[in-house]
Amino acid sequence: MVYDIRPLANGLRTDHPVPGLPFVDDSHLPLDDGPDAIEAVGRNKGDGMWGRCDTSHAGGWLAFTTDPIAHHLGWAVRHHPEHGRTVLLLRDEDTASLHTYWSGAPLMFRAGGYWWDGDTWYRPGQIWDPVTEDYARHKARATATVHAADLLDGHAHPDRAHLYKVATFDPATAKPENWIDDLTRWAQHHQKQDDPLPLERCVVDLASPELAGDRLLGVPDMAALGGITASTLRGYISRGENDVPLPQATVGGRAQWSRPVAEDWAEARRRSSEGLKEAMSAGDRHHLAPGAAQIRDRFSETFFRYLWKRPDIRKRWTLRHRNEPSVRDIADQLALEVADSLRQIIPTDALGPTLRQAVLEDFTTSLRATGRRGVEVKGFDLMLPLPLAKMISWFIQHFPTSAQWYLGEIMSEATRQFGIPAQVSGEALRRSAITNGDLDTQAAKEFFSRLEPREPES
Repeated sequence: MVYDIRPLANGLRTDHPVPGLPFVDDSHLPLDDGPDAIEAVGRNKGDGMWGRCDTSHAGGWLAFTTDPIAHHLGWAVRHHPEHGRTVLLLRDEDTASLHTYWSGAPLMFRAGGYWWDGDTWYRPGQIWDPVTEDYARHKARATATVHAADLLDGHAHPDRAHLYKVATFDPATAKPENWIDDLTRWAQHHQKQDDPLPLERCVVDLASPELAGDRLLGVPDMAALGGITASTLRGYISRGENDVPLPQATVGGRAQWSRPVAEDWAEARRRSSEGLKEAMSAGDRHHLAPGAAQIRDRFSETFFRYLWKRPDIRKRWTLRHRNEPSVRDIADQLALEVADSLRQIIPTDALGPTLRQAVLEDFTTSLRATGRRGVEVKGFDLMLPLPLAKMISWFIQHFPTSAQWYLGEIMSEATRQFGIPAQVSGEALRRSAITNGDLDTQAAKEFFSRLEPREPES
């Protein structure tokens, strides 16, 4: 999910002001003293106050703090050694979330989540990439970076600008009438700082054909791309559901999105767990996967034959037989049918070899990590990881005869490939099934006593 980037205002000493946002006096903050000083403003200073600073993965540092005067507000600061500093005023409950999201490549955000890494503008991240374990990065098309110097034409009136105080700041009413006036006053203050970033490098905005007003999409078009109705989309937005991206603009109170952002959202919906379930469903109202639907259909027919076509069972539906013991007996019979059909539900002929391969691969990794290959190995050197141990435990409890066969193969291969005695690999499997799995000690004793080779008689 894209973080909901909704700053309330710029700080006065930011190098990268956000178009349309008012400027708020931040002179009561130690912005020039580094991240530790910013963190110290709010950290452990009182109820409802907090602060933190961290080194950024992409260079520089970032910090946030609760405002010491207005505790419902907070400041987020991002400093880059080459690209300067961004200072944002937010709701205090949003600062920690932005801090987490801001720790990577993004240096600043514009136009409803478009972000800049110091070189390139990207669209809001929406499509999860399971390979990189991050949101796919899609470059915005034909972008131009707008700097402060591009907007300052000498015709503004800085004396009309208004610098807000945090103690009286109300984001609902703080809307500059002519933001260029405010920007001009900011530029005058900015140039008085020690070693200011040149105005030609102070990033204000981006321009791109995909953000042109005549190309933006409203709610009806956005909903159509997502395969839903406009009313459904409005409901999502009002309830904050389904990861609807921030609009790139609001015109006359109506949200507008760029087509690429809307298309990414539609693709993210297609790739979501709900979209996958729908695509892989059997086509009925329950949205069962095809395999699950086959199981349902088979048991439905089995249960119908048992309950209706057998005269001895069918007569139990008469009122005088409709009592708790009778219903319990029928329920037990149906449950027995399911339990006895597990092999038709779980493909043990595929599960067994898969577990065998996984365990042997883990043995290889364990021996390599401990450096014990070729020397005497103990059972505790081969402890299986939690998911694999749980699967072995489940296999033993549900299919003991198959488990006996395949675990025996594992022990045989461990001896052949690694020279591990069967008693040692058997002990590792038993210990893992008990410690990391769900197999109780007595059940493990009963099972492995029938699997492990007996010690030779002296």
